[in-house]
Amino acid sequence: MKILILGAGKMGSFFTDVLSFEHEVAVYDVNPQHLRFMYNCYRFTKLEEIKEFQPELVINAATVKYTLDAFNQVLPLLPKDCIISDIASVKTGLQEFYEHCGFRYVSTHPMFGPTFANLDKLSTENAIIIKEGDHLGKIFFKDLYQRLKLNIFEYTFEEHDETVAYSLSIPFVSTFVFAAVMKHQDAPGTTFKRHMAIAQGVLSEDDFLLQEILFNPRTPAQVEGIRTELNELLDIISRKDAEGMHAYLTKIRKNIK
Repeated sequence: MKILILGAGKMGSFFTDVLSFEHEVAVYDVNPQHLRFMYNCYRFTKLEEIKEFQPELVINAATVKYTLDAFNQVLPLLPKDCIISDIASVKTGLQEFYEHCGFRYVSTHPMFGPTFANLDKLSTENAIIIKEGDHLGKIFFKDLYQRLKLNIFEYTFEEHDETVAYSLSIPFVSTFVFAAVMKHQDAPGTTFKRHMAIAQGVLSEDDFLLQEILFNPRTPAQVEGIRTELNELLDIISRKDAEGMHAYLTKIRKNIK
């Protein structure tokens, strides 16, 4: 298959590596510097090169801020039977875009990233394939993710957004709070160092991505839950309520079983 990947960032590079030995892959990026270390693929910096390539599948790996812009830029150059796809972690506006774009589409979300995941061992990682979409497109990604040994789940756009609001906003907000109150430690403990590594990883992500995840309409309810739990915990600590602390710890241990 002739596959065009939009964006030569971390995930664009990952998909190029995974696909380029079995498919004819081209990567398009407006910045030639981003293409320096791409190999076994065509490297495009001009739109006319895309038109000549005539891809059968487009994987949009541009950053969340530019996902729709990247689509709008290349759509006039694509064959009408081309399937377009995205791997965005935030699907805001994508369902409406797909429904009016005139192309077959498939939307997926690899629930991992190069920051924390071991890309050589993904059997503990997950991927979501959106139910609304082209049948053949979904089969392509299901086969790819199965070969990567990912755990695959099929959600609607609505279910995906609910999952992201829960699984990303809670750890992100908790990490922000940790980073906001922390101060330098000359001799940090193991737990502190692990939290610090997570904070550094999360905060290395693109600002717009973090913003869009937290601006998900479902996120405020999740953050409100954090505030409620903090208030309860603060009350127990202030009163030095040993019995209450035991009950609280018992409750939260059940959550992580």
